[in-house]
Amino acid sequence: MYQHQTIAQQSIPLPLGKVVCIGQNYQDHIAEMQSKTAPEALFFIKPATALVPLSPSFTIPLEQGAVHNELEVAVLIAKPLKKASFSEVHEAIWGYGLALDLTLREVQAKLKQLGRPWEIAKGFDGACPLSGFVPKQAVQHPQQLDFSLTVNGEVRQQGNSANMIRGISQLISEMSQHFTLLPGDVVLTGTPAGVGPLQLGDTLELQLADFFSITTKVSN
Repeated sequence: MYQHQTIAQQSIPLPLGKVVCIGQNYQDHIAEMQSKTAPEALFFIKPATALVPLSPSFTIPLEQGAVHNELEVAVLIAKPLKKASFSEVHEAIWGYGLALDLTLREVQAKLKQLGRPWEIAKGFDGACPLSGFVPKQAVQHPQQLDFSLTVNGEVRQQGNSANMIRGISQLISEMSQHFTLLPGDVVLTGTPAGVGPLQLGDTLELQLADFFSITTKVSN
């Protein structure tokens, strides 16, 4: 069972909530996916059942085609947010971590072609392996965070939160215009370029600036 934790593996007294995500928030990822963009933000939701601990290992479905990694800075919400201002967003944040927005890429592509929503490709059980969180008080510059993903010793994704099209406060404020965010909800802030398929047995290393590095494996 998943429970929000600090990076030191101490339990955080917040309930298990939904995951609210933004797509197309890094220009290099938009380019690699050859995606069409719009002025409006692309938001979608993963259910609470998508949340699983990132380490010591996580599972991927093996029967529905390629499962792609999408490394993202994750934000844990501690207070309710509805039609929130930037200052209210800052006050409501508990802390920051890393998540994998696992994506069934072939399923997603087929659903896109049909003009259908693609929650099945993004919201399956275990689709959001999540690290522990660093308290916001320890993160002086959340909009200047380096983060990276290494797969089997090779760097696959590198990003910095400074390169977000919509910054953390802006995107969470916009989300709260549509969805009330509740204590225990997690916000995913978008992925940089470098998405690609994961394989059974892969060893992954995820790093968030100087705050932590986590090693995990893909299991079944």
